[in-house]
Amino acid sequence: MNPPHGAGSPRHASGRSRWSRFSCWLECVCVVTFDLELGQAVELMFPPDVKLTEKEKTSICYLSFPDSYSGCLGDTQFSFRLRQSVGRRSSRFKDDVYNQDAPVTLQREASHFFGYVYFRQVKDVSVKRGYFQKSLVLVSRLPYTHLFHSLLQIIAPEFFEKLEPCLEAVCNEIDQWPSPIPGLTLNLPVMGVALQVRIPSKTDKPGGSPVRHMTTENVLPAPTLLPTLHELDLFKSFQSLLIHLQMLWELTLLGEPVVVMAPSPNVSSETVLALVSSISPLKFCCDFRPYFTIHDSEFREYTTRTQAPPNVLLGVTNPFFIKTFQSWPHIIRLGDVRMTGIYTSYKTFLHKDKILIKRLLKGIQRKRPSEVQSAILRRHLLELTQSFIIPLERYMASLMPLQRSVTPWKTPPLIRPFSQDDFISTLDHTGPQLTSLLKGDWTGLYRKFFRSPNFDGWYRHRHKEMSQKLESLHLEVICDADLIGWTKDKSEVEIVDLILKLREKLNKAQRQQLQLKDGVLEKLDSFVSSIIRTLPEDLYTVLRPHDTT
Repeated sequence: MNPPHGAGSPRHASGRSRWSRFSCWLECVCVVTFDLELGQAVELMFPPDVKLTEKEKTSICYLSFPDSYSGCLGDTQFSFRLRQSVGRRSSRFKDDVYNQDAPVTLQREASHFFGYVYFRQVKDVSVKRGYFQKSLVLVSRLPYTHLFHSLLQIIAPEFFEKLEPCLEAVCNEIDQWPSPIPGLTLNLPVMGVALQVRIPSKTDKPGGSPVRHMTTENVLPAPTLLPTLHELDLFKSFQSLLIHLQMLWELTLLGEPVVVMAPSPNVSSETVLALVSSISPLKFCCDFRPYFTIHDSEFREYTTRTQAPPNVLLGVTNPFFIKTFQSWPHIIRLGDVRMTGIYTSYKTFLHKDKILIKRLLKGIQRKRPSEVQSAILRRHLLELTQSFIIPLERYMASLMPLQRSVTPWKTPPLIRPFSQDDFISTLDHTGPQLTSLLKGDWTGLYRKFFRSPNFDGWYRHRHKEMSQKLESLHLEVICDADLIGWTKDKSEVEIVDLILKLREKLNKAQRQQLQLKDGVLEKLDSFVSSIIRTLPEDLYTVLRPHDTT
């Protein structure tokens, strides 16, 4: 597929890199078909020069088709998540601007791809096997499940009729989309439809209705509003498991090894993604695979019986896994109503919310819309997670050094270490009982949570945020200090040492994109430049190459 501004040209006429906007949304678009000799095979891929390893391509092929046992006739949509090949991580995601402002649960993945699949299987006498079987797959690092499946519903039916030219046109349209900037509402035109979406921001109030910031472009026809980028129909996923809701939330919170056995990849993937989202706004920091097959490169790693199962949430459809995973501690069986259930010896720390279950069951009797049932369920899970996490946030904030202890001429004080026992001692006065009516062993739940990857991920993220806040405060205090006055009675060695340290801090602030008051970086940079000019020529020559003014 050639660029519109000259065949083979690596850059647009505007100067931006070819596919740079496309790559903000998607890694690539793949068409996977069934070949009698090869089995599943990539038929098309856009952009043509996308750098996927052979291992990644093979995995995408296997994950893009339902298992033969699923019997998926017609059109089926589902999702998968794929581990990126070792040593292939792209440096451009290291200091991702998007991730700075996105909610932690919606950040761009650095080491995994998401696959969003639209699979079609229909009878076709012109094909040797008697069936037309093809998948259109959007591969992305963004967990925008609802957006990408909505996009597939628009482009896939047309693609299956017109094939390659249609796909090329769609990719060119996506390459014109604005970048996903948290907090903005964007219009995304494709195939005569304009999807209007708001990119969530980490400053949004969880569960609230964020202020909408419209872009100023005029779009015709009138845009189709997508109320969410990522949220699923939670009620649809959990309807057959309502009495186990508390257990499901705790298993997910604690990062326990769970396998979901489902009749099809769409049920499998929706259930796994619903479990992951059930602890939002806390990020699920364990591995999770919405659809997992025996061909997956991690199959041996996850099915070995010589060690305890890893902290992973797997969705499977092949009956082969019934025996393979029979030793796993937590198994969710879906499908036939008589078979649906959870097989586990786990005992919940908290009691069930019987009022919620009655309310949802009454909603079924009264044929309450699934969207309303999902909203009730999402609100309950959000409040439950917030009741659990707020005491942790409050205690973590208490470990931050006082602002007055940050002075310009000393290294910032350290964040105090997290003490599990000290935290537990705060629960009597500031525990979850202040915001939640649920009774049970909250202390036991916290102690088990401390041993989970989810606590480790949460703690690392919060510690990083607090460290950056300290760095910002330190730079602002330095900026407000009388730097010129300080240098008047100092030796050249002391002045050079200050310059080098300030430069290091300024570079670090730019790399980490620290949130600073307006003018702080400019003022400090100007001070460094002006002091360098006062130094003797030999020192000035050494330091001058870094002087940017």
